[in-house]
Amino acid sequence: MAFEVSSPAKGKKKGRAKPDMNVTPLVDVVLVLLIIFMVITPLLAKQFWVHVPETPEAEAAPPPPDREAIVVSVDAEGQIHLNRDVVAIEDFETRLGRALAASGERTVFFDAASDAPYARAVEALDHCRGAGATTIAVATTALAD
Repeated sequence: MAFEVSSPAKGKKKGRAKPDMNVTPLVDVVLVLLIIFMVITPLLAKQFWVHVPETPEAEAAPPPPDREAIVVSVDAEGQIHLNRDVVAIEDFETRLGRALAASGERTVFFDAASDAPYARAVEALDHCRGAGATTIAVATTALAD
């Protein structure tokens, strides 16, 4: 707090202290908190929720024998495979959308090689969602060729 001891106003006693609040420290603290929240907020929004089955019996049931599951995989070179067929990224979403429409299901099984480019794997997942897949089951073990 700061006090002003200057000439008094009319009708007031001479030499009486007039309280004047210094808000500079308050503004400094508020600005520091604002900066901290601005830096932390984008980090909190990056979450990826994964539903892992608790027991092996709770795993997704295999598709009926007359239908083949739709499997999207990314190999070490970054190529995207749709049921073992190499697909260009430009045609991937269209072909996957057709496969989903033909199968009548919206579940896609996703597998990526351990040394696959991360950006390509995320791009493939984004295109799966864009093609209309509502459930993307991420394979935890390598799928048989």
